[in-house]
Amino acid sequence: MNLKPKVLEVKNLRTTFRSNKKSFNAVDEISFHINEGETLGIVGESGCGKSVTSLSIMGLIKPPGEVNGDQVTFQDMDLLSLNKRKMRKIRGNQISMIFQEPMTSLNPVYRIGDQIGESIRIHEKVKGTKLKKRVVDLLKLVGIPRPEEIYANYPHQLSGGMSQRVMIAIAMACNPDLIIADEPTTALDVTIQAQILELMKSIQEERGMSIMLITHDLGVVSEVCDRMLVMYAGKIVESGIVEDVLKNPQHPYTKGLLDSLPKKGVDKERLNYIPGQVPSPLNWGVGCRFADRCSHAMVKCHEQIPSLIEIGNEQQAACWLVEEGGELDDVSKGKDTTSIRS
Repeated sequence: MNLKPKVLEVKNLRTTFRSNKKSFNAVDEISFHINEGETLGIVGESGCGKSVTSLSIMGLIKPPGEVNGDQVTFQDMDLLSLNKRKMRKIRGNQISMIFQEPMTSLNPVYRIGDQIGESIRIHEKVKGTKLKKRVVDLLKLVGIPRPEEIYANYPHQLSGGMSQRVMIAIAMACNPDLIIADEPTTALDVTIQAQILELMKSIQEERGMSIMLITHDLGVVSEVCDRMLVMYAGKIVESGIVEDVLKNPQHPYTKGLLDSLPKKGVDKERLNYIPGQVPSPLNWGVGCRFADRCSHAMVKCHEQIPSLIEIGNEQQAACWLVEEGGELDDVSKGKDTTSIRS
């Protein structure tokens, strides 16, 4: 049993949006936690609610979006109860975020040094030569050559890999306890991707921070994460220790994602895939949201949404098949699996 203290605990988080006088929960009553010094991976297809979850925790959901829930506790503070001023003191200081697409996240009209130093200047009131030294040291920490020169550069003068290292430096500026990384390697080639992941791991080991890593890449999760959540249509459908979930998936969606990966040494004409697509939040229905894409779907699946069920060793899955003691076979065969099995 893991006895490390929890850095973040989320209970029944809901993020609601309104469209044409209708409302829907893009994130629908999810609960999870992140322990001190660990990396939690959140995986799922686009549209599953991963990024909205991170923005909700950071207090960055703008109207008409609305964040509610029982609590989002960070170091004994309920983030949901904080006003904007108090949240700004935490954001970029104790909790930092690495956004997708560094080339669009960096401001094109400000120099690199100014952008990295902004949070230090605001939160720690450091200025002048002391501030520049802190920024140059951060550039060295993230492995950027010629830090004095890069300090004065603009974002367009940097490569994608260098820009992502700058984003990590910005996130690390105030030595946060938690970093939320939203697809930090998506736009990078494989070699640079590996370097960025290794950099994040080494900084984490050195500084003992926690990381919430949002990704669609199960290979990245297997390399750097301790525990993982699988999200689908605004819900957590499976969670647990990475090795347990990847070796013994209990939810058909998790199994489908794993079956969709290319297998080394396996000669197949076509890759497996999960038929269909993530449904719109306006069309989730009352049952399991994966039911229309699942080859194991029963009548019950279309009528009632399952809760997360404890399987053992921290693993949970939200599936009626698990509750009834059934077993998964190959879920993703690339066939029409919308029929109901009674």
